[in-house]
Amino acid sequence: MKRLMVIGVSAGVGKSTFASELGEILQIDVYHLDAFYWKPNWIEAPFEEFEEAQRRISERHTWIIEGNYSKTFGVREDRADTIIYLELPRYICLYRALKRWVTNLGKTRPDIGAGCKEKMEWKFVRYIVTTYKDRKRKMYIRLEHWQASGKEVIVLKSKQEIRSYLQDLKIEQNQPNKQLS
Repeated sequence: MKRLMVIGVSAGVGKSTFASELGEILQIDVYHLDAFYWKPNWIEAPFEEFEEAQRRISERHTWIIEGNYSKTFGVREDRADTIIYLELPRYICLYRALKRWVTNLGKTRPDIGAGCKEKMEWKFVRYIVTTYKDRKRKMYIRLEHWQASGKEVIVLKSKQEIRSYLQDLKIEQNQPNKQLS
C-alpha cells in the first residue's frame, strides 16, 4: 500500500480521522480534499484548481488522499493501489457530523480549508439523510469496478472493523522484517 484513497458513504463516517491514523501507522503523508476544495469563508475552489491539486499529489510516490468528491475520482483512481471504503449506519454519520459541529464551533479543523470556521447548515443535514442510500448503491458499483481493475479494495462497515483494521496494521508494521534464508 503506497497510494491510498480513503472514501466513505457519508460525511461523519470518519474518513479524516481514519486517514490521519492510517498515515501515522504507514508513515505516509495524508491529504484531506476538503483542505483543497474550500477557500477561506467556505468559498469553493475553481474546479480546475481543485482537480490540478489532486493531480499533483497523485503523481507522488506515496500518498493517502482522503475525501469523496466523486467528480474527481478519476484523477486519483488511476494511480491508487488501494481503496479503503468506510460505511457506518446513517444515524451514526449524522450524529458524528452534528457532534463535530458542536465540538468545533467557531474553530477551523485541521482537515478543512484555512479560514473555514465550523458551521452547520440544514441543507448539509438533509444531504446526509436523503442521499445516503443512493450514494451507498453507487459506491458499491465503483468498488466492484476498482476491484475488477486490480486495485485492493477494503470495506470497513463498523466501528469495530475500523478499530481492528488499524490495530492489526499497527501490529503488522511493528514486526521486524523476516530474513530470507
